Amino acid sequence: MNKISNFLQSPANWGGMGLATLALVLSSVGLTQVGAGALALLGYAAGFGVGGMWFGFPKWSGNPWDALEFEDQGDARTSMLNALNAVRQLVDYNPQGRLPASLQSKVQDLCKQLALLLDQWERSKGQLSLEEGFHARHIALSYLPDALKTYMSIPQQFAMSKRLDNGQTAQETFNATLDDLTRKVAQLSEDLATQDAQAFLSHSQFLHEKFNPPRIG
Repeated sequence: MNKISNFLQSPANWGGMGLATLALVLSSVGLTQVGAGALALLGYAAGFGVGGMWFGFPKWSGNPWDALEFEDQGDARTSMLNALNAVRQLVDYNPQGRLPASLQSKVQDLCKQLALLLDQWERSKGQLSLEEGFHARHIALSYLPDALKTYMSIPQQFAMSKRLDNGQTAQETFNATLDDLTRKVAQLSEDLATQDAQAFLSHSQFLHEKFNPPRIG
């Protein structure tokens, strides 16, 4: 879809469409003896070439991390797993070696924890609040992908050495961001586990009282 969009929005395509339209107008008013279809095709080719040379041809390839765009719609589990798989593949590919091994490992571990949280969430007797459920979905769909995409857009040497306004490098900042997201995922998992444990305890107490009635006298 990105390639199609890049083509349609390119100056070369607009130039081609402009001359093709002009050719059709000339043909419709009888100012040319050439067939409308052929003239439009020639006009598009000429406009595409001129527009491309002057203002730029379509960009057929972008940065691999630009594809990390996901929406919170449809089946949440499927959307989250698709996003996590895309993040994993990009981190494994590691274009231009922009991620050091330590960050690669940390991102992969976070993706694994998120996948485990999804499994736990699905089978849990407990519930996450609307706010916490929102956080869980968006860690997978936007918080992690956006952080990764933004980090990988920074030149590697700059990311490793240049101090930002927070006193840390981009690499150190991304590492801290991953720590924050990992802690949040662990907290969500613990919340569900606590609710399940409480449900188990309540059920056990019910059975104990049912089969061990109080003795009279």
